Amino acid sequence: MNKQVSILGVSVDCVSMEETLDKIEKSIEQKKPSLVATANAEMIMLAQKDRELFRILNEASLVIADGAGVVFAARYKKAYIKERVTGFDLTQKLLSLSNKKNYKIFLFGTSELNIKNVEQKINHLYPELNIVGVRNGFFSEHEEKEIIEQIKKANPDILFLGLGVPKQEKWIAKNLKDINVPVCIGVGGTFDIMSGSLKRAPLWMQKNHLEWLYRLYQEPKRFFRMMALPKFVFKVILEK
Repeated sequence: MNKQVSILGVSVDCVSMEETLDKIEKSIEQKKPSLVATANAEMIMLAQKDRELFRILNEASLVIADGAGVVFAARYKKAYIKERVTGFDLTQKLLSLSNKKNYKIFLFGTSELNIKNVEQKINHLYPELNIVGVRNGFFSEHEEKEIIEQIKKANPDILFLGLGVPKQEKWIAKNLKDINVPVCIGVGGTFDIMSGSLKRAPLWMQKNHLEWLYRLYQEPKRFFRMMALPKFVFKVILEK
């Protein structure tokens, strides 16, 4: 059982990248449907108002510390999180692992052009990787049943879902038992970075926890969403 820390009421697992991968492998071996959430400050702040998201996160099989703010909050509360485990880095590790273990993967999210570019990039890196399904993230309510049947028929070991927060987490929680996929993980903007439509922050910014600033530089419209970070820090301090 992983040690957890409660951050504004959301239970976050104190796991390293290696421990995260081990837990995901066990879920695949046991064929037990699981939801993996990559939590940053924005997601946890959103969960303070969105009670459905709050419940989903606290019922998830694994909630990893994606954001530097979450790592700070855990350490501020004297809980030791070994490292930040970003959704982007976890996705790359899981693709490599899937190539070695012959896990079947399904890619679901972003635009049609972007998801095709992601598929091409993965095929270039891992020609033998078993991609059993690809679907863009734009769909109407009446198409949802067809998507579920497509995933069930493909029978993947890992479903990467990039619909954005909280839509991806809510979609997984709603359909987890039906699609019966061992590992369903919300990857946010990972597909957009992999496709090249967005760039990831330089390494020095990543190491100094400034990825949010680089994202804001690329997408100025995210300014008001980014205001969740200082509010998050303030609430964590007040909570303690």
